[in-house]
Amino acid sequence: MAQPQTASRGGLLIRGGTIVTHETMFDADLWIVDERVKAVGQDLPPAPGIEIVDASGLLVLPGIVDAHTHIKLDTGIYQASDSWLEGSRAASFGGITTVVDFATQFKGQSFEQALAGRLAEASESVIDYAFHMMVTDVPEGSEEELGVLPELGIQSIKLYTTYRPNYYADDATLVRLLEAAGRYGLVSLVHCENDALVTAQTAALVQAGHTGWAYHGASRPPLAEQEATSRVLLLAAAVGAPVIIAHASTGRTAQLVAEARAAGQTAFVETTPQYLLLDDTLYEGSEPWRYILQPPLRAGSESEALWGLVSDGRVDMIVTDHCDYRKDQKLALDDFTKTPGGLPGTETSLPLMATYGIAAGRFTWPDLVRLMSTSPARIYGLWPRKGALQPGSDADLVLFDPAFEGVIAADDLHMVAGYTPYEGMPVKGRVVSTLRRGEFLVRDGEPVSAPGSGTFISCKSLRSGPRFWD
Repeated sequence: MAQPQTASRGGLLIRGGTIVTHETMFDADLWIVDERVKAVGQDLPPAPGIEIVDASGLLVLPGIVDAHTHIKLDTGIYQASDSWLEGSRAASFGGITTVVDFATQFKGQSFEQALAGRLAEASESVIDYAFHMMVTDVPEGSEEELGVLPELGIQSIKLYTTYRPNYYADDATLVRLLEAAGRYGLVSLVHCENDALVTAQTAALVQAGHTGWAYHGASRPPLAEQEATSRVLLLAAAVGAPVIIAHASTGRTAQLVAEARAAGQTAFVETTPQYLLLDDTLYEGSEPWRYILQPPLRAGSESEALWGLVSDGRVDMIVTDHCDYRKDQKLALDDFTKTPGGLPGTETSLPLMATYGIAAGRFTWPDLVRLMSTSPARIYGLWPRKGALQPGSDADLVLFDPAFEGVIAADDLHMVAGYTPYEGMPVKGRVVSTLRRGEFLVRDGEPVSAPGSGTFISCKSLRSGPRFWD
C-alpha cells in the first residue's frame, strides 16, 4: 500500500474541478491549509510550497457523512466481521469521510463505559466518526443519566420498538426517554416496527415450517413499520421531543414524517439505497440470503413511492445502515430467524445514488450533497465543520468522475463481506480520490490512509445554539 499523503506546507490547491454544494454547482479552485478549507474561488493563485491537484473533469463534493452505520457491530448475538480499520477504509473508497455509528449501552453499563468501549475499537479508523448512544438500560426514575451525553460529545440516542428483549422499548419507556432526551438537547433516532405484529407473523411462518430465507420479507409486514412510525411520531409530539425515523422502507412511512413536519413537529426521516433500488421479488430468486435485513425489502411500488418523496424533498437523509457480515455468516443456515440481518453498503452508496438518482433524473447533484452530506451533518450537530466546502470547514472532500461507466462487483470492493446485494448493477461515476481533513485517504483509486488517523468528532447538542430547523 502507498504511504499516507498529507498536504505540503503550503497546503493543497484543488484546481479545475466543479464544486458541488447543497445549493449549487460552479467551477472553482479550492485551497486547503492546516486540515481546513482556506478559500474557494476562481483562479486562486498558488501559494509558496503548495501542491496542485488537477481536478479537471471531476466533481468536487463535500465528504459523505453516513449517519447510520454499524462498523464492527456486536448485537450480543451476532458480530459483524469488519474491524474499524477495514470498515473505515472501505467507506473511504465510497467517498465517506465521517460516519455516525453506534455505541451500545449493554445491560449494566453506564453511558461512559459504552462510549469508552467504542472509542477504543474505533481508534484505528482512517475516517472521522461520531456516535449515537443506543439506550437499553435506563430504569424508570433515572432519566437524568441522559444528561451526561452532551458532555460526552453525543447528541443523539437510538431507541427500538422491536427486538424483544434485547433492545425493545414499550410505549411508557419510549415516552419517558423521548421526553428526557428532548429536555437534555438530544434527538432520538427510532427503529420503528410493531413488535407484536412482527412476532405474530414470524411465529405463524415458523409454525407452518416456512423459515427459509425466501420467507423473510413476509415476516415483517409494512403495516408493522407504518403503525410504529405513526405511534412514535404521536408520542414524540406529545412530549415535544425531536425525532428521526430510521431507514424508511415504505412510502407511507416517509409520508407520515413529512405530514408531521408540515404540521409543525420537529421530525426527520432517513432511507437507504437498498429500499430505493431493491424489491421483494429478490426473495423469490436463487439467492435470497443476500437480502436479509430489517426492515425487509418491500414491493417495487414502495421503492417508487420512496423515490417520489426523495425527489420532492420530503426525505431528509440517505444513509446506508451498513452491516458488514461475511458471506459465510449469511449462508450458515437457510433460516431467516437465525441469519444476521443487515447489508454491506458504504462503498457503493455514492455511485449508486449518482446513477439511479442523478443520471436517472430523480434529483440533482446539489440534492445528492444535501441528502448524503449536508443534512446529516446539520441534523446531528456536525455542520459546518462537516458537510460543507466553505472557509473554515474541515477539508473533507471527494473527487468524483461522473463520466466513468462500470458494473458493481464484489471482487472490486474493499468491504469484508465477500458479496454485495448490488452485484452486476451498472453504475455511472466513481470515486477517484477522497480526502479527510486535507489528507488523502484514497488517491487516484489507491488507498493511502494511515491507520488511526481518523478522530472522534463531538456533536453539538440542541442546547449549544440555534439549529438549522429552528
